[in-house]
Amino acid sequence: MPAPDLLTSELTLTGRITTASNATFLGSIGDVQVVYKPIAGESPLWDFPHGTLAHREVAAYLVSQALGWDIVPRTWLRDGPLGEGMVQLWQEQDPAQHAVDLVATDHVPEEGWKHVLEGQDENGQMVTLIHEDSPELRRMAVFDTVVNNADRKGNHILAMTDGHRHGVDHGLTFHHDHKLRTVLWGWLGDPLTTGEREGIDRVIEGLDGGLGRDLAHLLSAEEMEALATRCARLRSSGRFPAPSGEISAVPWPLF
Repeated sequence: MPAPDLLTSELTLTGRITTASNATFLGSIGDVQVVYKPIAGESPLWDFPHGTLAHREVAAYLVSQALGWDIVPRTWLRDGPLGEGMVQLWQEQDPAQHAVDLVATDHVPEEGWKHVLEGQDENGQMVTLIHEDSPELRRMAVFDTVVNNADRKGNHILAMTDGHRHGVDHGLTFHHDHKLRTVLWGWLGDPLTTGEREGIDRVIEGLDGGLGRDLAHLLSAEEMEALATRCARLRSSGRFPAPSGEISAVPWPLF
């Protein structure tokens, strides 16, 4: 049987993800499992233009491709049972792996993990938010800075069996104002690696070519300008940024 055309073959809904803040469905195109987020199901936000979240998800995928790190699963716009929306290839994560965790403060691992913040749980016990110290998460932190991700929760990181890490839920990205909220602050101030700098260079180069032309159909001119500025600033500093401004540095909830 030939592979289905992911743009035009019938998209059948198979379930709904009820924990999502916007209408989010599981579906299939032939035997290909997908996630479908119709634009009509997007909840209005005070700081992002209404009806643009699906476009931002696709833009995040295009930037991920330009970086060359396969962070965002294949994502595209197409029509569906509830109208046009974002469709993304489903990824089956490894339930035994956790790239981000909340642990008792006196049980923080000594190696392989980065400390983000401490606080008290509902029982008044001290807990610490940690994430793994891995090249895959480092690249995701760079990606989040480039796309200005306002919502990198722990559950938006999919730990795959082979060690790869996918990032999902990128509707709150590319705002022209600083919005970076993430659980991946463990490398604050650390220098970028050669490979990380080269990835940013690929985005900068792409913005003057095909990547820029494709993003222009998804983002505003002001957002495009802000993206180019963020890339140039990050490349010039050569270091992971620190939180800035009056916004919270981490999303809530954390997961």
